[in-house]
Amino acid sequence: MITGEIKNKIDKIWTDIWAGGITQPLTVIEQLTYLMFIRSLDEKEIENESLEALGLEAAKKVFPQTDEGQAMRWSKFKDKDAREIYEIIGQRVFPFIKTMNNNESSAFSRYMGDAMFLIPTPQVLQKIITGLDELYEHDIKDHDMQGDLYEYMLGKLSVAGQNGQFRTPKHIRDMMVKLLAPTPDDRICDPACGTAGFLVSSAEYIRQKYESQMTAEQWQRFEGDAFTGFDTDRTMLRLSAMNLMLHSITNPHINYADSVSKRNDISDVYDVILANPPFTGTIDEESIHDNLKAVCNTKKTELLFVALFIRMLNIGGRCACIVPDGVLFGTTKAHKALRQELVENQNLQAIISMPSGVFKPYAGVSTAVLVFSKTNAGGTDKVWFYDMKSDGFSLDDKRNDLGNDGDISDIVARFHNLKDEADRKRTEQSFLVDKEEIKSNDYDLSINRYKEIEYEKVEYDPPEVIMARLDELAIDLGSKMEELRGLLENE
Repeated sequence: MITGEIKNKIDKIWTDIWAGGITQPLTVIEQLTYLMFIRSLDEKEIENESLEALGLEAAKKVFPQTDEGQAMRWSKFKDKDAREIYEIIGQRVFPFIKTMNNNESSAFSRYMGDAMFLIPTPQVLQKIITGLDELYEHDIKDHDMQGDLYEYMLGKLSVAGQNGQFRTPKHIRDMMVKLLAPTPDDRICDPACGTAGFLVSSAEYIRQKYESQMTAEQWQRFEGDAFTGFDTDRTMLRLSAMNLMLHSITNPHINYADSVSKRNDISDVYDVILANPPFTGTIDEESIHDNLKAVCNTKKTELLFVALFIRMLNIGGRCACIVPDGVLFGTTKAHKALRQELVENQNLQAIISMPSGVFKPYAGVSTAVLVFSKTNAGGTDKVWFYDMKSDGFSLDDKRNDLGNDGDISDIVARFHNLKDEADRKRTEQSFLVDKEEIKSNDYDLSINRYKEIEYEKVEYDPPEVIMARLDELAIDLGSKMEELRGLLENE
């Protein structure tokens, strides 16, 4: 975890960039990402040189072994005059990282082609470099802390994207990962990855639970093949590749793709899908893949993505995804067809209704987490419903930390022990509903359809008792007023 002192240092760097004229948070993060990447290249080179000095095998050199090439290293230019630093990075280092590895070696390099260096002045650049260097030298000790720093910066993205996508809070992502409990042998995908938050949370979970027992083959998979993400925004792809790199995933499969289009033919590949797909907007009907329209004939992205998740999963694969409440009770043919598909042809396990404030300040939309596994042969017996009241943060725009995790620990514990939920009443926070009851309700999956509310009977005193009490209060108030007047007259 990063401390308040570290946050203050990051905020100071952020303020310096804003003062220089860059006020779009996404642009600020992108520019900081480039500089963090440039510094990481020099750290890698220093590590290689240390191995060589010990007579050990080292990786291929990062920088050209010429005077000009070595001058591009962070450790060589960081203490130079501001104007010289600005020229070195803008004219030499930035073009170098855009073309390094022939755009093949890493996901980050692949999406650098249209990147732009936008730091406005030498003075602003020097302040950023000094601030970052102090952070790395004194505060950031390992990859976990680098990831926490990056997560904190991403938290400053306070607006939703044009297509309705926005960053999923880390504690919600972590909850969803714990529900699915991925292993080192799973192939994990987010078909609408944004900044790769779900992939990062999955990686953290696997490292925390399995790190001491993972084989060399599993570690090799962990560094690349285990994690796949797709997005249509190249800026997001750059950010997600960097985010994963800072979490020790050096070569993830981060690809530019419109996941629901006819160009995406992926099916029966992944063991785990975690996603928060775009909620708003529609897409060109002609571009939608036919096998998605076969599940639910619609142009609504929130429905098409759920159909996509079913297609992309292996048999036995599992999914946890966030959907707007409308997916659960919408009355169109497409809404009903998708819900019927989940209930009748797959194994729908859980609906976790989340409070509308979870995604503030991005949006106030009410959402739920769908949890299901792919069978293509049914398997839904009972569906578990949970009415989340709190996620550990205030539900207003400020989202203040309440000092606990709200209902999250309870949700995870109960989900992994559903046999004990059988006797829960509909008046409680979680309960099971038979498949046949859901079917009889036109496959409505909204928790309010099944939840029962207990109304407490309130007994009021008879009117004459209430009136007598008011009379007593009036007499008491009158005496106090007289006492106050006496005090004022004596002054």
